[in-house]
Amino acid sequence: MMGYAEGYSRRSLPTASHLPRTALCLLIAAAFFAASLTPSLMPRGPVVQGALAGSVAIIGYGIGHLLRWLWLFLDIPQPFKAWHSRFQLAACGLALFIVLASLWKSADWQNATRTAMELPPVPTAQPLTIISIAVLVFAAIWLLALAFQFVLNFARRRLDPLLPRPVSAFLGFCLAAWLFWAIGDGLLVRNGLALANSAFRAADAFIEPTLAPPSDPMVTGSAASLVSWKHLGKWGRDYVSRTPSRDEIAAFAGPSAMKPIRVYVGLRAASTPEERATVALEELKRTGGFERSALVVMVPVGTGWMDPGGQDTMEFLLGGDVATVAVQYSYLKGALSVLTDTEVGEEQSRLLFKAVYDHWTKLPKDKRPKLYVHGLSQGAQISQSTIPFFDLLADPIQGALWTGSPFFSPVWRQVRNGRRPESPAWLPKYGNGSLIRLTNQRINADQFDAPWGPIRIVFLNYGSDPIVAFSYATAYRQPDWMNEPRAFDVPPELRWIPIVTMLQVALDTAFSLSIPGYGHYYIAEDYIDAWAEVLDPPAWDAARSAELKELFKHRAPAF
Repeated sequence: MMGYAEGYSRRSLPTASHLPRTALCLLIAAAFFAASLTPSLMPRGPVVQGALAGSVAIIGYGIGHLLRWLWLFLDIPQPFKAWHSRFQLAACGLALFIVLASLWKSADWQNATRTAMELPPVPTAQPLTIISIAVLVFAAIWLLALAFQFVLNFARRRLDPLLPRPVSAFLGFCLAAWLFWAIGDGLLVRNGLALANSAFRAADAFIEPTLAPPSDPMVTGSAASLVSWKHLGKWGRDYVSRTPSRDEIAAFAGPSAMKPIRVYVGLRAASTPEERATVALEELKRTGGFERSALVVMVPVGTGWMDPGGQDTMEFLLGGDVATVAVQYSYLKGALSVLTDTEVGEEQSRLLFKAVYDHWTKLPKDKRPKLYVHGLSQGAQISQSTIPFFDLLADPIQGALWTGSPFFSPVWRQVRNGRRPESPAWLPKYGNGSLIRLTNQRINADQFDAPWGPIRIVFLNYGSDPIVAFSYATAYRQPDWMNEPRAFDVPPELRWIPIVTMLQVALDTAFSLSIPGYGHYYIAEDYIDAWAEVLDPPAWDAARSAELKELFKHRAPAF
């Protein structure tokens, strides 16, 4: 399009060489580079920071070219014609000053985020590493853009003799875009996802030599189980093997404690989601899950991993008198699973809940367990997408705990957008609080005068969680979670910058599991009060909560 604008306006516009194109582009790129170093939700190392800075700088460079193209296309008189060389030098000098000044300031900006997360400051942000990586990334993307421009021009030159120039330019752009999309999506993305799926599938099948099948016939994965040890998968075997013992729970809950029931069905256990849901239900019946006082239907994250912080704390709270059921729906991690397996996960979650709920509703109300749902991250999003809320009104479940709900989760989005005006977006108050409440590291879910209703839904979200906070709209407007008052773990130095802030938060999602208790790394201690609100255990008070939190401080971390 840039080449077309020059050719189309050749008789009426000054030549491109008369315009301060390079200096203008470099100046805008330098401003974007500096903006990318400012504080964000998660602290970043120099290599990651350099990659972000280079990516953002090339966007600024492209915006400079776009502005120049518009200038030519609109036939606006050019400024600085008499001082063209001087302007070039001044603009390049200013761009260099911006880059150097921002590198000098980068350590302070990083420390602003680290201070909000109670981390020690870094003496230097390693500016040489940042600028080196940024230049490499900038150059790589620039070369890719040149290749796109070459294909576009090649196609346009072939079409020019056959079509009017505006049409040939448009079709040339479409052909170039299609070619690059076909290469990127077909050759790289699809083959890459297939390779990743094969790798994760192989890892899921590997049986750790240190883990032996359970000898207790009432445990999933045993010889008597409907799910074989090998068909549990990597995270299913891990999940079943680390079930807290009765003695562990009894040390906190007393002599009436029980060993929890954990039912897990791996992807290999059956060939279809319907069959896996049926196996899960039958295994739950076999192990006595419907005879416990509480039953939790859980949706795991993409790989099938179940968070010990969310699972173990709930079992200690209830003295082990609880059963949990979950079914694996993917081998892939995080974003890869979101890209490929969300629909499969939603179908699996819907079928599992329906199977359990239909059986549960047939049981006598005075003899059946209380029924809850739970999910972390993608599991929370899938759980929210598949719970048939209106179908539950005649015979409602007792509650839900959704942790780290991704920004596109339907119920979380409704709560955030429909919050009471006086409440912040990072901890919204919804209605009178009788149905839905929010909690985080420091604020409990008891900030309402109205009592709980028959269903208790609690969201556990950290203010610094970029997976919860991200929005594409951040590219053009400041998100509400940046308004005052801010969450305590969001640095006050964080400022909204168009386009840049969206890219910063998007990159933060990839490193959101790096700091326990912040970002997307939810820790056991913060689950305890959230579960207590949902489960309403008897004789529970602040002292018991503090005692359990102290106990979990000394247990193994989730990762």
